[in-house]
Amino acid sequence: MRAKDTLGRSGERVAADYLEDKGIRVIDSNWRCPSGEIDLVALDGSELVIVEVKTRQSRRYGDPLEAVTAAKLRRLRTLAVLWAREHRHVIGALRIDAVGIIMDGRSAPSIDHLKGVA
Repeated sequence: MRAKDTLGRSGERVAADYLEDKGIRVIDSNWRCPSGEIDLVALDGSELVIVEVKTRQSRRYGDPLEAVTAAKLRRLRTLAVLWAREHRHVIGALRIDAVGIIMDGRSAPSIDHLKGVA
């Protein structure tokens, strides 16, 4: 596995732990289909939450959340419907969140959680 992929997977684990600590139950991770991938799928009460996680080692090239583009958010909405269909989950309320993580290896990860980005 490439270093970038390892960092990304580590960030997704950090994000999942963070969300769980906030009372958001993670029910799936790294779900893939031909149209793309969802990093984390969670439930916040009865609300289905699709979570995009972006992890970086520093802000040298910008904030991780800057990488969450409008095109990516549109794709995540489509993926949410596909995930729900495959898992026979009736979508009542849907929310897309973004979690940006800085993991420099020297200190505790810095976590920014934006709820309802799309």
